[in-house]
Amino acid sequence: MLTHPTLDKLKTLKFTGMAAALTEQMDMSDISDMTFEERLGLLVDREMTERENRRLSNRLRRARFKLNAALEDIDYRHPRGLDKSLIRSLATCQWVKDHLNILISGPTGVGKTWLACALAQKACREGFTALYLRLPRFLQEITIAKGDGRYTKLLATLARTDVLILDDWGITKPTAENRRDLLELLEDRHGNRSTLATSQLPIDKWHDMIGDPTLADAILDRLLHNAYKINLKGDSMRKRQSKLTTTTHSK
Repeated sequence: MLTHPTLDKLKTLKFTGMAAALTEQMDMSDISDMTFEERLGLLVDREMTERENRRLSNRLRRARFKLNAALEDIDYRHPRGLDKSLIRSLATCQWVKDHLNILISGPTGVGKTWLACALAQKACREGFTALYLRLPRFLQEITIAKGDGRYTKLLATLARTDVLILDDWGITKPTAENRRDLLELLEDRHGNRSTLATSQLPIDKWHDMIGDPTLADAILDRLLHNAYKINLKGDSMRKRQSKLTTTTHSK
């Protein structure tokens, strides 16, 4: 059997993993010692691995994370009030399977966004979809979407996203329109998908920040009551990194 036509057909069928594995087998001196089933198994395994890698790359690209973060890189030496046992539990992504939320609060620079991106990145690695949104900018974009007819489609897309990061929650006081949009967004996701919010404000201040008591009750009911709450403390990690950089350069 001619191998090159087979390679061409595999590439035409977009079986690039099998094509690469077959090329490698052709260069193996002891390939004749393997049975047909063993060789076929290696080809199939390679194809499955490459397809999963492509799917993961696509999920990470579509997530548009602000930071390239991974749970394995968490620095526990810097005291921030991180509970290792909780992080290990969250790393299993059972919270995503159970459609629970995570709320991360703390002062500027303590690593809220980094941790949120790391948790969502782990979810992507486990096969879930994710999306990063900076909430103040998103609230502006959703107003524009109403004007150009994308509003319904946008909400439907967000409702299907397994993990949605809402970064900088409460950095600006929402308008009446913002409050209604937030309620619509969280209503679609409540009990069906997971939302991950970060904020400089303590969680007990969120109700006053939202403004309208009735809508605040409705919004927080869909966000708080089925959520893990992580309150980070300590000095800014940016200041610490800046000091380390300055010290390094001065040596």
